[in-house]
Amino acid sequence: MGKIVIAIDGQSGCGKSSTAKAVAKSLGYTYLDSGAMYRAVTYYYLQNPFDLGDAESVSRALENVDIEFRLNPEDGSQLTFLNGENVEAQIRQMEVSKSVSKVAAVKLIREAMVAQQRKLGAAKGVVMDGRDIGSVVFPDAALKVYMTADLETRAKRRLRELSADGGVYSLKEIQKNLAERDKLDSSREESPLVKMEDAVELDTSELKFEDQVNFVIDLARERIEKEETYASKN
Repeated sequence: MGKIVIAIDGQSGCGKSSTAKAVAKSLGYTYLDSGAMYRAVTYYYLQNPFDLGDAESVSRALENVDIEFRLNPEDGSQLTFLNGENVEAQIRQMEVSKSVSKVAAVKLIREAMVAQQRKLGAAKGVVMDGRDIGSVVFPDAALKVYMTADLETRAKRRLRELSADGGVYSLKEIQKNLAERDKLDSSREESPLVKMEDAVELDTSELKFEDQVNFVIDLARERIEKEETYASKN
């Protein structure tokens, strides 16, 4: 079976990452978590504050940021490492969530992350989710999906995730955070969240998880078949 790039964009909390992981596993593709990369930079920023508005300060900080993904030997899940340290749990906390949109909006940071993402996806056979994957990172991706869900549904999902990790937050607090991130992500000057014309919209508000995963898998197989057919004729 041929390989393509699958770009999944959308709002916070609509199931992008979990869907992308499941799709990648089903197709035998590599999952690239762009959100984890920005969260890792944000975690570094919170631990080592620097001036986000000063290009020289940002550049110096990025020189000390090394992000890599490793597989968890226990369950095969993907872990995020920052400068050799496993920070998977830390980058999912609310403190990071509150600052990640601000950090991700910095041009130099986005340029650095996009360069890494393109390098990782050059061989195709990858599924990547984020805010600007189909618009900036992989504008020629064979399949672009734009995921969305209503705010309350997204907040309830995020609350379950945080509660499972031991966090204690209110639904109202999480709704506020998601609404603020939606506004920042959609209005920022650098690589804003947009739905591309060639992206397929997927509203997950009323869908079971397996249904949204199968929806993307079916689309992917259609695109793969289409590309194989085109290649055989040329």
